[in-house]
Amino acid sequence: MSGLPLIQPENATGEAAALLQAVQHTLGLTPNLAKAMANSPAALGGFLGLRHALAAGTLPDAVQESIALLVAQENACDYGLSWHTYTGTRVAGLSHHQAHRARRGEAEDPLTGAALALTRSLIRRQGEVSDTELAAARRGGLSGGQITEIVAHLALNTLTTYLGRAARVRVDWPLVRHDEAPA
Repeated sequence: MSGLPLIQPENATGEAAALLQAVQHTLGLTPNLAKAMANSPAALGGFLGLRHALAAGTLPDAVQESIALLVAQENACDYGLSWHTYTGTRVAGLSHHQAHRARRGEAEDPLTGAALALTRSLIRRQGEVSDTELAAARRGGLSGGQITEIVAHLALNTLTTYLGRAARVRVDWPLVRHDEAPA
């Protein structure tokens, strides 16, 4: 079954070319997901803008990657699991054990645990969270700003999950499958 075409950087024009060049400059490569997203420069630009803004937020990189892993697992997205296992363990400092636990919504430290519990509730109840859950997130060390960032990370990772699956993007990271139970 065919998905969206992948816009190759050497064939891209205009804004798509500039955005793909920015991806290449930032990551040192141009992932297939970015090539699929380049079908709409507006979508790719929005993704890059939100990703850049959240990188400057207050959640540590390891928490951001843990959220991404949980979102990918909950949405059965092998692309997201592969990408975020790679970046989580190679860039953000997660051990493989921590990455596996994040996929289950578990963490060793209270801040990551609170972030994952809130993320799981948001996913499973489509944005609904109780006062009790918000209070637990705050007790876990999350500020109002960090709770807001968690919602934004969920949106960002849901975008990439849905686009990757709808576009049928081939995984170009070391493969991690959602149906292989995390250890």
